[in-house]
Amino acid sequence: MNLLKWLDENLEKFVLGVFLSIMVVVMGIQVVARYVFNSSLTWSEELTRFIFVWSAFLTLPYTIKFGISLKIDQLLNLFTKDIRKVLNIISHILMLVFFIFMLYNATDVVRSAINSGQRSPAIGLPMYLIQVSSVVGFALTIVRVLQSLVIYIRTTEKV
Repeated sequence: MNLLKWLDENLEKFVLGVFLSIMVVVMGIQVVARYVFNSSLTWSEELTRFIFVWSAFLTLPYTIKFGISLKIDQLLNLFTKDIRKVLNIISHILMLVFFIFMLYNATDVVRSAINSGQRSPAIGLPMYLIQVSSVVGFALTIVRVLQSLVIYIRTTEKV
């Protein structure tokens, strides 16, 4: 149970930290190789780009979990408390519908990438390993939106 709680609280933060560290190390090695040894690595920029794509999709659930996604709070403050509650619930439901739609379409993209057998030019990774980042990101975002909605409803009921 402690592992599940830790994953719930830290999964995105931990993975994003690992990804950032890998990108810094790989690009640091690339800079040293290029400017000190006058030779560059053929795979470093591609790997960094792929990790960046994964990071972008894992940032979605992170922002939802901590409520730091873009929103216009000033507009909500113009309404009464009850109307704000309804608008927040509607907002969560709209996000849920949007991310379910995106997940559905992302699975089609991954499926076609698997069928194509395409590989990345420098590293030779199957391209679906990069494109599956959207499926993982959207699926985790759906979980975080549902968590956020349940927490919001529970906390506003107590007030």
